[in-house]
Amino acid sequence: MRVRYLWVVVLLLSSAPVWAKKVDLDYHVQLLPQSGLALVSLSLADGAAVRSLDFDLGTQGNYSEFKGDGQWQLKDNGRRGLWQPAAGKSSLTYKVQLDHRLKGGMYDSRITPNWALFRGDDLVPSARLDQQDGTELVARLTFELPAGWKSVETAWPRIGKNRFRIDNVSRLFDRPTGWMLAGNIGSRRSRLGDTEITVAAPKGQGMRRLDTLTLLTFVWPQLQAVFPRNPPKLLIVGGHDQLWRGTRAANDSIYTHSSRPLVGENGSSPLLRELVRAFAQINDTQNSDWIGEGLAEYYSIELLRRSGGVADDRYQVLQDSLTKASAKVTSLRGTQVDGPTIARAVLLLQALDREIRLQTHNQRSLDDVTRAMMRLNSVSTQEFVQLSESVLGGSSKVLQTKLLE
Repeated sequence: MRVRYLWVVVLLLSSAPVWAKKVDLDYHVQLLPQSGLALVSLSLADGAAVRSLDFDLGTQGNYSEFKGDGQWQLKDNGRRGLWQPAAGKSSLTYKVQLDHRLKGGMYDSRITPNWALFRGDDLVPSARLDQQDGTELVARLTFELPAGWKSVETAWPRIGKNRFRIDNVSRLFDRPTGWMLAGNIGSRRSRLGDTEITVAAPKGQGMRRLDTLTLLTFVWPQLQAVFPRNPPKLLIVGGHDQLWRGTRAANDSIYTHSSRPLVGENGSSPLLRELVRAFAQINDTQNSDWIGEGLAEYYSIELLRRSGGVADDRYQVLQDSLTKASAKVTSLRGTQVDGPTIARAVLLLQALDREIRLQTHNQRSLDDVTRAMMRLNSVSTQEFVQLSESVLGGSSKVLQTKLLE
């Protein structure tokens, strides 16, 4: 019996999970408004756990003054940088340009004497991580703010004053991403479902914080009915002073210029369009940008309609506008799509939704196709047709069109 017991113990031990060794990776960011820069530090508690980090530095020259423990080497004419950390506690520091001025004179990332609005993706460039087997990096982000600056907002969970936990299960190398805002800012918060919503902007920039929260509260039940996601946080940032006059989503966060309407005269909403992108996370490939662009516009209209925010007569005016705008469109395929093409894509998706509802006796809809696409890493036009016909239960007359050739 004793021998049998020992064999059972051995089998249990051999089948037990091998727990990864956790190694702290701390990001420290010091904002430097006087120079338009940020000083960034990456610190590993045990550099031996990481063989190398191969960074994509881009071609804009935004990163400079690299200093690190171990070995640092610029490659590919400065477009890549290879860091091989030293054993023990090991750090890499550098400076990054936060002021990004576009051709029209506007900024899509800006740091001023009183505030900074930027993307975390720019703080730490993407990298290929080569680490020791059985190692798990535990990443945290800490900001050092200039004197007089009050706070900082990110889409990541807050674990202390100006300190956040960075954990992205879809990536091996955890780095800060998404829109971020620091300085003398005003914020309004609400909880919708399981998600904490924060709308923040520099003070005096005309951001309609409560209006934004009201719109989100209005459409949230319909949004979650289509997109079964419950991010712990959603951050919406904005401003006015020389900032890019658009709206753009990035990693559970959205930037919107404070002059942009919550709902435009054409019945669609720039904010809801980017909210759909943030929740759907559909990656279209093979000249199929019409899918992601069309779905974002389609649902920005549809979520308002389902929520009771668009009356039937107003909806018909919108349909007439889409038809007129897209009259000359002959193909939806391409790597970049313009306004008329997006309008035509919306009409196609509306027709497909009606076809699915009719053929399935209102048991299925385009929502089912969208949820299926959310489970894929990427989707092409051919795959979109296959998914749609699978939901439909047969071939689609709507999708038998030259627009998709």
